[in-house]
Amino acid sequence: MTIADTIFALSSGSPPAGVAVIRISGPDVRFGLETIIGSIPEPRNAALRFIRGEQGERLDHGLVLFFPGPASFTGEDVVELHVHGGRAVVGAVLDRLARIKGFRAAEAGEFTRRAFTNRRLDLTQVEGLADLVAAETEAQRVQALRQAGGALRDLYDGWRARLVRARALIEADLDFPDEDDVPGSVAENAWRDLEGLESEIGDHLNDFGRGERLRDGAEIVILGPPNAGKSSLINALAGRDVAIVDSEPGTTRDLVELHLDLDGFPATVIDTAGLREAVGKVEAEGVRRAGARAESADLVLVLTDVSAEAFEPAKGISAPILRIGTKSDLIDSDEERYRRGQDFDLLISTVSGEGIGELVDRLGRFIGSEFVQGESPLITRARYRGALESCREAIVGARAMSAGLELRAEELRRATDALGRITGRVDVEDLLDVIFREFCIGK
Repeated sequence: MTIADTIFALSSGSPPAGVAVIRISGPDVRFGLETIIGSIPEPRNAALRFIRGEQGERLDHGLVLFFPGPASFTGEDVVELHVHGGRAVVGAVLDRLARIKGFRAAEAGEFTRRAFTNRRLDLTQVEGLADLVAAETEAQRVQALRQAGGALRDLYDGWRARLVRARALIEADLDFPDEDDVPGSVAENAWRDLEGLESEIGDHLNDFGRGERLRDGAEIVILGPPNAGKSSLINALAGRDVAIVDSEPGTTRDLVELHLDLDGFPATVIDTAGLREAVGKVEAEGVRRAGARAESADLVLVLTDVSAEAFEPAKGISAPILRIGTKSDLIDSDEERYRRGQDFDLLISTVSGEGIGELVDRLGRFIGSEFVQGESPLITRARYRGALESCREAIVGARAMSAGLELRAEELRRATDALGRITGRVDVEDLLDVIFREFCIGK
């Protein structure tokens, strides 16, 4: 991979489609335009042009948009060809570009990587862009768009600037202890600001992992004895058969996962093996996995057939529990319904549909309350959290250290570098291949 190449790729969906967008970026974009359309359009103005092959034959006609660097997505000259989205048309145009000297097909994420290399984006924006492409719910879209727009970058760059300023004042106090224009009180002000910065980073970290959970979705685990209606419930939530339903106990032995959009928030609902004394090794492993998943869940739904005694799950579950009575369509009288209802938070029936809508509403409200965020952007990745913890620990160490200013200043350098690794300012080369590999070709 070299930045001297001019790269191209289909940036829209796979053909056939009404319109296909082919993106080109690199030093030879202008030469390429003159080669295939005969001229360079006015910047940022859509121009209708014929796209021609090697012998001058017409391959297609479509809109051409030219974005001169550095004011483009990648920071280089960029062009977009909006052509008809048939397979033959797209194939012919891509083949024509590949035959131009200095042009080659782009690798996954290479356009975005060039934007990072040319300082059009920092790593938090790059990863926000990846999240935006992958977003499946409204809440994920909002969070990703905010991050791609630079919310985390602005926050972390502001903290880094304060660290750099504090280091400058402290090192000035170290290098020029006898100068009248560098009084010791200036360095003391820097230490006071670092105390406030330590507190701000601590508050940012104390978010209960909301950002990471919003990216991955809340986990809702369904527990209960065999034949309590767990698989019927997950099928009702999905609106299709995703789990086997049968009167024979133990039909669910492994975890069955269903991804849902609940009021704009992502959730994974997990059907588990019926909790009982297992009759075989496979079922025993399913029961073990059910308990382990429940211990790490955000919410646990405990299901019990209304004709049986309320089921009590094993201890060790720290998540909130919603107790649900199933098969309510089998209740004969209002008196019995009232009596059984006292044992549960909600009665449902997957046969009649009773309570299913209310259950979905409750799940949506619960997840929404878990993911509510204020003005401060959320931490969205474990690597951010690790770097922030390292930064805060270094600030704490520098403030608490009784040794000389040289060692305390070194701790602050460590804190500054930790923040720089989040945005890509320092020591991130080993991360780049992993990060950009997440992107699709053409982005």
